Amino acid sequence: MMSTIPQRSRTPSGAAYIDLGRGDETVVLVHGVGMRIEAWAPQIARLARDRRVIALDLPGHGESAPLDGQPDLPRFVEWFGRTLDELETGPVNVAGHSMGALIATGAVATAPRKIKRVALLNGVHRRSPEARLAVEARADEIGSGRFDREAPLERWFSDEERHGEACRLVHDLLQMVDPAGYAAAYKAFATGDSVYSDCWPQVTCPALFLTGDGDPNSTPEMAREMAAAAPHGEAVIIEGHRHMVNLTAPDAVNRALEDWLGREVRDDA
Repeated sequence: MMSTIPQRSRTPSGAAYIDLGRGDETVVLVHGVGMRIEAWAPQIARLARDRRVIALDLPGHGESAPLDGQPDLPRFVEWFGRTLDELETGPVNVAGHSMGALIATGAVATAPRKIKRVALLNGVHRRSPEARLAVEARADEIGSGRFDREAPLERWFSDEERHGEACRLVHDLLQMVDPAGYAAAYKAFATGDSVYSDCWPQVTCPALFLTGDGDPNSTPEMAREMAAAAPHGEAVIIEGHRHMVNLTAPDAVNRALEDWLGREVRDDA
C-alpha cells in the first residue's frame, strides 16, 4: 500500500500533502492520530480515478510541521482551513477518519461555505464518562512518552484482522510516528468530542457517518445519533469491522464514499 503514495508537497505554512487526479469534484482526506497519508491508500486509488484528491498529513505527523504549544481541536481546525486557503481549493468534499473526523466536523461547523459534503469515518461524538476517562488516560500516557505503540492495534483490529495486510500497514505507521506530534494530536482528540457536537442540526450539506459495527470507541450509536441530527445525514455501519474499516473493508467504504459524492448539494447547503 505504501508504495502507491507519491512524493509529498508542502504548503507555505508546512502542511504536507499529495494532490492527485482531476475532475469537477475535489475530495480532501484527513487521517487520524498516529497515522499519515498512507492510511488512505485504498480510497486515494479509487477516488482519484475521476476526481481531484488531496490527502494531508496531520500536523506533527508524516512530513507536516507541528503546531506550536499544546494545540486544542480548534487549532487543528484552523490549520485545516488555512491549508485549504493555501491550496486555493475552493469548496471541497472533506472526509476525515477518527481525529480527522473531528477536524472535518469543526470545518463544517465554522466554515460551511468551504465544505460541499462532509464524511466522518469512525468519528467520536459525546463520549460516555467512562470512555472519556479511558481516552484521557491514554492521552496522559502518550504525553509522558512512555506508551506502547502496539496497544492501539488491539482496539483498532479484531483478532481475525490482526493477521492481515491492513494491520501490518498500521503497525508500521505507528512505529514511524513522531512522539511529540502524536501526543499533541491525541490530547486534542481526547478532549475534542463535544467541542462541535451541537453543530449537526445546522449542517445542511450531505453528511455521511460511517463506522464498523465492532468499533468500541467510535460506535454505531454515535454515527446514528449524528446522522439523525443532520438534515441530510446518513449512517452507514459496516458489519464485521472495527476502527480501521477503510483499510479492512476498502470496497465497502469506497462504495459508501462514491454514494456520498453522488448526493446532490442543495442550494441551501
